[in-house]
Amino acid sequence: MQYSRAISIGGVMSERVVIVDYDPQWSEQFAAERARIAAALREVAVRIDHNGSTSVPGLPAKPVIDIQVSVAGLHPMDPYRTALQALGYTHVPHADDRFCPFFHKPAQWPHTHHVHVVELGGSEEKRTLAFRDWLRDHADDRAAYAGLKRRLAEEFTDPGAQNAYAAAKGDFIERTIAQALAAGYPHGL
Repeated sequence: MQYSRAISIGGVMSERVVIVDYDPQWSEQFAAERARIAAALREVAVRIDHNGSTSVPGLPAKPVIDIQVSVAGLHPMDPYRTALQALGYTHVPHADDRFCPFFHKPAQWPHTHHVHVVELGGSEEKRTLAFRDWLRDHADDRAAYAGLKRRLAEEFTDPGAQNAYAAAKGDFIERTIAQALAAGYPHGL
């Protein structure tokens, strides 16, 4: 599951999970990084979307910009891996590379950006965007998710607790994705 994986791979992090209030600059930070990625990947990137909690206005989040890059084919990885590495991203090899290769920058924690590469039209692309769009459209679910995130961040305070934090959000995320997909989300795919 992409949302859990974003903070749980790449080794144990020395920082605890920090959730901050929504920052309108996150959309500007995404736009700037999107332009860099689009220029580097050119036609390899069919879509570049802002995803994750920083893409949902009003939702508190870890201050890490999540970016989803949709490509025609995930393998071989070199057409996008080389370009992303040139932009300062580190690929984190993982079993999930078969459906969602993950990159972050800078190389060490704390990260400022995460890139999730997905197959255009694939289930991971749809799941991620359905979750984002549902939370954008449904204030009650957005508030419930915000409360869950804040409560879990307070609960999981030990260094390296990011894995437990991510796993604890899983049921909410999966229920919301199922509801969103059943209702015809995501928008525009």
